[in-house]
Formats: sequence, structure tokens, C-alpha cells
Amino acid sequence: MTPLTPQPDPQRGAAVAATDRAHVFHSWSAQELITPLAVAGADGSYFWDYEGNRYLDLTSGLVFTNIGYQHPKVVAAIQEQAASLATFAPAFAVEARSEAARLIAERTPGDLDRIFFTNGGAEAVENATRMARLHTGRPKVLSAYRSYHGATAAAINLTGDPRRWPNDSGSAGVVRFWAPFLYRSPFHSENETQECERALTHLEDTIAFEGPATIAAVILETIPGTAGIMPPPPGYLAGVRELCDRHGIVLILDEVMAGFGRTGKWFAVDHYEGVVPDLLTFAKGVNSGYVPLGGVAISGAVAETFARRPYPGGLTYSGHPLACAAAVATINVMEDEGVVENAARIGAEVVGPGLRELAARHPSVGEVRGLGMFWALELVRDRGTREPLVPYNATGEANAPMAAFAAAAKANGVWPFVNMNRTHVVPPCTVTESEAKAGLAALDRALDAADAHTA
Repeated sequence: MTPLTPQPDPQRGAAVAATDRAHVFHSWSAQELITPLAVAGADGSYFWDYEGNRYLDLTSGLVFTNIGYQHPKVVAAIQEQAASLATFAPAFAVEARSEAARLIAERTPGDLDRIFFTNGGAEAVENATRMARLHTGRPKVLSAYRSYHGATAAAINLTGDPRRWPNDSGSAGVVRFWAPFLYRSPFHSENETQECERALTHLEDTIAFEGPATIAAVILETIPGTAGIMPPPPGYLAGVRELCDRHGIVLILDEVMAGFGRTGKWFAVDHYEGVVPDLLTFAKGVNSGYVPLGGVAISGAVAETFARRPYPGGLTYSGHPLACAAAVATINVMEDEGVVENAARIGAEVVGPGLRELAARHPSVGEVRGLGMFWALELVRDRGTREPLVPYNATGEANAPMAAFAAAAKANGVWPFVNMNRTHVVPPCTVTESEAKAGLAALDRALDAADAHTA
């Protein structure tokens, strides 16, 4: 295994950074305004740079290293698969692919027993919406404003956050609606019951005015991720399921971020009894991001549409053997080592209570939300008015308070997940109690920087 103690090598780090600057084009970035950290190694919940600085990773990469970095059993599985069959075309039956599909299907709810493999989450969303449109013969898909579904053509148009704006075709057959979020309720609700009822009424009205017979699907992140980790109120997902059933609309639940143990269940939908989607998208945690993999879990009814009718979609690397071998190993590790149970326990006993204690001490914390290893702190200038610490989609000087918080977190040895006026706390699902407490202590110190900008 990689040693936990980093060995400084500044000269090599400078060379890595210089080559990156010369040749790598980074996503979501103004290229001349970023300075990517040169990473020398990683192990478990930590990574380190070439200067010897070690960071507790509260981001899990991009919320995908659910079993942490460099798990020896997954690394070995990839090596063994590469030695026996490194790659093969998707039209054939391959043991790693078949076994990965079986293990995923065993854990998905209801009859989501057929798995279409993709290279990642955005492609999973692309294909899920295509399946829904072909299954129903309808053009429209409804999605929530506070959402992120990926950066490919259909997925970015389904996305609700500002990353959509420069890519929005305005003609992609997408209609948006407000999903529930009590802290910033668009329905002026006073409690979760009101928020649930009013959000469902709003969605029902949207369906009615758009024309139910024109709507192929409703897509929701079961628990929105990048948009703010807002678990839906009790009854909401069941209500959406009922609306979809009433009108013959396909329900797609996006579990790309929330799936595979992240919330303390195999899938976030498992927290909501009786709710089974028609299609479920996944990626990230399925193999802890060791090799790119995503997919769609398909219900019997949707699968039947393509029993004798060719499905018009495919990918050269669908179900790539290396990625599937990593998925098999990851799922077995999660089962054998109680990773899902660890996420639930550490979330309930350490992270959740610890974050609420921070909220009691820091005026910049407006709300704590989450479960398992999936948490967010809503940072505000004023708790009374709930004014965000920075404006929506702030950049440059307007974003200075959040930049100060992020810098303080890194100075205290943790790498934070910062988005708009929030910091998300999403360490690997294997995080230990002592690691979680160390992360909370570092956040406690870093929040002083945010407090300096409160009213």
C-alpha cells in the first residue's frame, strides 16, 4: 500500500504543475485563473501534494471515492482483470460485466434488474431520458431547478444550476419545476408537511398545464447533491411516484452521487419506503471512481419495450471489463467490510451531531442538512434573513467570503467541497470516527473565516 507519510519532492511537483499548465484543459474553469494542486499520492481518506502537505479529503474526489483511495482489493481486482482480459467489445458476454450487473441488480429496489452500462453519470442520464421518450412516445422531460445531471447535451439541459446557462439550447424538450427545499421554500411553507403538499401541488399543476400526454418523464436526484444536499420531506417522492403513475409518466431517479452507500443505504431511495423508480441512474460510487463507470438500472416494463425493438443507443466502452471488475470488487468490499453501515453510523453518531454543534457556535451556519456521509452547511450573512454568505453563482470579489473559508480549511489540513454559499461534508464512506472528528475540528477553525463576514 502507498505509505500514509508523504515524501516531499518539490522539484517533481513543479514539473507536474508546469506540464499541466502547458497542456491540460480543465473543466468548468477559466484556464488562466486556476492553479491546480499537483497531487503526489492518496490513501484511504487522505491525499497529499509534492510539498508534503497532507489533506483529509472531505470531497471524496467529486463524491465518488466511497471506499477511499487505493483500496488494495480493488486495485488487485483491476490488475488481475488487466492480466486476463483488459478490454472487450460490449456486444459479448464477459464475466466481469455480467457479475457487476448481477451485483448491482441485487441491490437496486423493485424490479430494476436490467443494467445498461455507460462510462459515467451524464451518459447514464442521456440514455435514461432516451429510454423514457422511446418507451412513452412523448417528448418532454420535467426536471427541478436545484439539480445537476451532467454535462452532455441532454444532461446539461436537464440540469438546473448555472452551469446549464451557456449550454442551454432552449429547445431540448425540458420543463423545470421547483422541488421542495424548506429552508429556502419557493412556496412560503412553514414546515415540512406544508412544503411537501405545496411542492406536489406545484408539480401537479405543471404537469396539467404542460399536458400530461406530452411528458415522457420526471427526473429527480433522489437527494440533490451539488445543488445542496436537500433530503426531500416525508411523502414527497411517494407523491411524485403517484403523479407519474396517474399520467403514465416514467419516473427517473438520479443516484449518480447519492448511490452506493453515500447516504447510509445502498441507494438513497431506500430511505423512502415503497418508492421504486422506473429508471435509476448511477455512477461514481459503483466502483469508487477507480475506473470510469456508470449505468441505468431498468424496470421490467421499460425493458420490455426493447425486447423485440432495438434500443438505439450504445457506447464503445459500455461495461468495460476493467471498470466492471472494479465494480465487483468495490461492491464486495462494501458488503464484507460494512461500508454502508459505517456511513450510516458515523453520519448519525459523529458527523451529524458534530455539524450541529458547529452551527450552534458559528453565526455563519444557517442550516445543517444531510445523512450518512452526505452533508451540507448552508453559510449565511444573517441567520435572521437567511441571506447567503455570497450571492447566487458569485465569482471574483463577490465570492471572497467563501474563498476565505476554503483557504482556511486547507490551511487546517482538510480539502473542502465548496459550492456557492455552501460547504459539503462528503468524506469517503470508510471514514473512521477519529478522522471524522479531526475533520470537524478543522472545519470549526475554518468557519471563523466565514463568521468574519456575517452581519
